[in-house]
Amino acid sequence: MATTEMPTLHGDRVRVRPLAPSDLEAYLDACRTLEDGVSEDDLRVRLNWRVAGYRELGALLQPPYGERAIVLRESGHLVGLCGLVPSLGPFGLLASWPREADTLVARRFVPAVGLYWLVDTRHRGCGYATEAATLLIRHAFEQMHLRRVVATTLADNASSQAVMRRLGMRIERNPEPEPEWFQVVGILDS
Repeated sequence: MATTEMPTLHGDRVRVRPLAPSDLEAYLDACRTLEDGVSEDDLRVRLNWRVAGYRELGALLQPPYGERAIVLRESGHLVGLCGLVPSLGPFGLLASWPREADTLVARRFVPAVGLYWLVDTRHRGCGYATEAATLLIRHAFEQMHLRRVVATTLADNASSQAVMRRLGMRIERNPEPEPEWFQVVGILDS
């Protein structure tokens, strides 16, 4: 059977690999620092759903969307999460996106391939997000033959904006106040 599953990606200091059921304790530990108010039971369900999703998307010959583990290359310790995900947003509002004369049409959500990262607070500032995102971008452009990837963030998330810049993304700002998570958009074309 053909598959579209993403292989483990190897960097100098990190690997980006599929999550596994054996990651449960590290996943729970990382998510506790990343997602306030999410129950342990919900996180267990979420991990199992993500692990099953790799197989199911692959069997359906769908893109390898989903969350991956960022692990230290030497120790295998899980330090964060990253992935390629469907990104829906009002991209028509951005200056470099094909412009719509009608503002109502420009505000409509359109799909793009989104890149995202979350690093455990104890491991931030080490460049792990940039290295993991670089591996995903390389895979997206060289293996999946994508033309463009995007990343979105809040206006006050300077750390994510800095990662976008290090990745060589073109940074654009949403000219409208909503949606909140779509205030800063990084765009990278192949």
